[in-house]
Amino acid sequence: MRRLTAFNQVSLDGYFVDDSGDMSWAHEAAADEEWNAFVAGNASGGGALLFGRITYEMMASYWPTPAAMKDNRVVAEGMNNLPKVVFSRTLRDVSWKNTTLSKGDLCDEVRRLKKEPGQDMTILGSGTIVSQLAQARLIDQLDLVVRPIVLGKGRTLFEGAEERLHFKLTNTRSFRNGNVVLTYEPAG
Repeated sequence: MRRLTAFNQVSLDGYFVDDSGDMSWAHEAAADEEWNAFVAGNASGGGALLFGRITYEMMASYWPTPAAMKDNRVVAEGMNNLPKVVFSRTLRDVSWKNTTLSKGDLCDEVRRLKKEPGQDMTILGSGTIVSQLAQARLIDQLDLVVRPIVLGKGRTLFEGAEERLHFKLTNTRSFRNGNVVLTYEPAG
């Protein structure tokens, strides 16, 4: 069975987007060759990427552009070439290369995808679907990048969770730019 990882960046005060929905702060890290290699390795790691509508629209507006190729060719190529699934009931179509639009029930669709053969899958951003899939016990691993910034206001990653979710820490990795990656798996 394919595994599903959620990869998100959060501020020190626990927000994944600020109060206007912006997450550009998550890409303002100080120069760090080790961090850049980590990001490039993730982008070329294979497997499908899963998005909600908002994250999809943000990613699709940047990664296929000449600016993205100039800024970070390795990540841009990975983002553009990997298979992608966007979950949305409002989008009519998708234009980003290798993207499939799913309008069905989120949890049912992810259960189906997990049973298909292939490489593991990763959710990028997409806090609303992360919260829903975590509550449905469909996320196998949670990778949180804690960024050394305080936003003051914003949305938490599990906003709307209706029950307590317990996770166990399985790994940590820190970088010179102050970012810390915390890896969790569901407890129990």
